[in-house]
Amino acid sequence: MSVRVRPALVVWTLAAREWVRFVRQRNRVLGAIGQPLLFWLLFGAGLHGSFQLSAGGQNYLEYFFPGTLVLILLFTSIFATISIIEDRREGFLQSVLVAPAPRWAMVVGKLLGGTLIALAQGLLFLLLALPLGLRFGALQLGSIVMFVFVLSFALTALGFLLAWRMDSTQGFHAVMSVFLMPMWLLSGAFFPADSAWLAWLMRLNPLTYGVAGVRRLLYWGQSDAALPPGLPSMSVCWAVTLLFSMITFAACWKIAGRRTTGDLL
Repeated sequence: MSVRVRPALVVWTLAAREWVRFVRQRNRVLGAIGQPLLFWLLFGAGLHGSFQLSAGGQNYLEYFFPGTLVLILLFTSIFATISIIEDRREGFLQSVLVAPAPRWAMVVGKLLGGTLIALAQGLLFLLLALPLGLRFGALQLGSIVMFVFVLSFALTALGFLLAWRMDSTQGFHAVMSVFLMPMWLLSGAFFPADSAWLAWLMRLNPLTYGVAGVRRLLYWGQSDAALPPGLPSMSVCWAVTLLFSMITFAACWKIAGRRTTGDLL
């Protein structure tokens, strides 16, 4: 008689395992939060005098804050999905794949674990918004948590897609350098679009709407004069980010049912 494992147990076990690995690897915390924090402080101080934006009184530290938050989510998601390569090398992933459990439960467990870790680190960084003069009501904070959760899920799923087809962490880091970092740079996180062709590239980038959504939620209830011009509406940001997460999750579910070898590059 065949034994069937409950999907909820698989999801919980894999998500909890990601948390245990995260707690035991303190260098992941430094890498995911420390580097973006240094970027925020150094670039914020260095570009403070030369930054000009048609937004009421906003300096570069304020402008760069939502982008730094999204960068933390990106780095955390990437570090979480690197474990897929390590699990394959150690044989753990193979044992999960042959277990009597639906394949989607394995995907959800891995993605949920990485998403919750990214959410926790993102909210920790959010505390630095208080010295900038930003204050959050209960409804506003709840909306930020929900949006950041969906965005973290989408980024973790994107990292899953890339890591699943990798046999080496070196190849994964190469993809991050030539694909994920430019994706972040062209999201309006680091600089606003100042030309027509750059604006079009940013509109085609799904991460643009994640950064814009975080930016709008941080300045919820304030005048649009405090925001960069041409920012997508909150409804558009929600729609694109939800669609981004659903597409990447569906692709993860599909690719996890196949056996792939070799590096992507």
